[in-house]
Amino acid sequence: MGMVSEFKEFISRGNVVDLAVGVVIGAAFGKIVSSLVDGIVMPLVGLATGGVKFGDLAITLREAQVDAGGAETVPALLLNYGAFLQTVIDFLLIAFAIFLFLKAYNRVRTPAPEAATPEDVLLLREIRDSLKK
Repeated sequence: MGMVSEFKEFISRGNVVDLAVGVVIGAAFGKIVSSLVDGIVMPLVGLATGGVKFGDLAITLREAQVDAGGAETVPALLLNYGAFLQTVIDFLLIAFAIFLFLKAYNRVRTPAPEAATPEDVLLLREIRDSLKK
């Protein structure tokens, strides 16, 4: 079997198409949640923390060097941990949203158990009574 025919068989499998759709939807979903975090969640967190912008949080490892004229010759060396915190919050919100979606999906997808018929109830009572003896 040639490589082209193997690739054609691989691509035609349903799992590959499902995976591709999942990746595209996941990327779009990630953008939506990032927009939610950047535009709504982080400003509220900043308001609660006294106006702190997480993206601006950093530790200065080395101060900037300036010459006698006041021009910066060597930029400051910063450890920007605020952007990392914001990315962690993005991830947690995306994971939580996916969890809620899958939980709702599984609830809808799983059929409800069938109600017991009167014959089933009688049979269960007989079994219970025989076990008590």
